[in-house]
Amino acid sequence: YWASSVDPGSKVVRLDEEVKTRHIYDDCNPYWDDEVDIGVYDLNTPIILTVYDKNTFRHDHKMGEAKIDISQYLEYVKADLDPLDPLLTVVDTIEPTDENCLSDDSHIVWKDGNLVQDMVLKLKNVATGEVQIRLQWVNVPGARGLTS
Repeated sequence: YWASSVDPGSKVVRLDEEVKTRHIYDDCNPYWDDEVDIGVYDLNTPIILTVYDKNTFRHDHKMGEAKIDISQYLEYVKADLDPLDPLLTVVDTIEPTDENCLSDDSHIVWKDGNLVQDMVLKLKNVATGEVQIRLQWVNVPGARGLTS
């Protein structure tokens, strides 16, 4: 008796930069809780998140993907908002459309001194599947910052 299993991992790609999460073995509903950093060099280049099944003896199998739209989030980052309520302030709400992969409203919030956006993304090219992510801008010392 042999049963197949799913060993999901994910990768985030922007231009030539690719970062991967760890794999969760034998789990169809993984919880990664991984933190990945990816550079933003061109504000118009999309970020693609891909979920895949890790295969030991052949190529990994793509299970679905989602385009992460950070354009509205970046508008608030560029606005350099004054510190708001230090605990939690909703700055904007982004609704799902045919153009984004959101499965529900996404809130851009000022939380604990940081501008963050939580998203639940519907995976494309797969029957079902969602991924929850959080965006948070990190200023890198010596970087040129955000320019259009």
